[in-house]
Amino acid sequence: MRLILGSGSPRRLELLATLGVKPDAVRPPDIDEDPAKGELPRPYCARITREKVLAVQADDDDIVLCADTTVALGRRIMGKPADAGQAAEFLLAMSGRRHRVITALAVRRGAQIWERAVVTDVKMKRLSDTELNAYLATDDWKGKAGAYGIQGPAGAFIPWIQGSYTAVMGLPVAETAALLTAAGYPVWSTA
Repeated sequence: MRLILGSGSPRRLELLATLGVKPDAVRPPDIDEDPAKGELPRPYCARITREKVLAVQADDDDIVLCADTTVALGRRIMGKPADAGQAAEFLLAMSGRRHRVITALAVRRGAQIWERAVVTDVKMKRLSDTELNAYLATDDWKGKAGAYGIQGPAGAFIPWIQGSYTAVMGLPVAETAALLTAAGYPVWSTA
């Protein structure tokens, strides 16, 4: 049995390592991640994760783990910004407000799929122009849903969360361990 991580995210690799888990292969799937017209954040995130786990090539006995993280401001999906202008737009929209970070997980072994979504409420402080421009200059927003990563410089903008810190990073560790165990992967094995 091999574990295949269907993600190119270095953060997901780091979070798996906290469980002592090292995937045998990393195969980021190439799927269309555009939301459907009118699609709400949580169903969108679950759909994308399911499409990812089905797109990864694996043998029947292999275990495939995929995840997707979406930032939601109300019904609006704040995906990965295309450029600094869109990153600024996202951050200004969330400035001084609460938003939700949804991370959906899917684990596949053969035809069986285990799924879970974790929702965390996050408050972002009101950003000054100086803070916003300094953060944008770091380029830390690139490739991140909602234009920020809580584990990086933008962590200084987050005074409060309710839920899973590791889910906001991109992989809820407790839920990941539970799904891998359900699929038969020996997360807690000492052998």
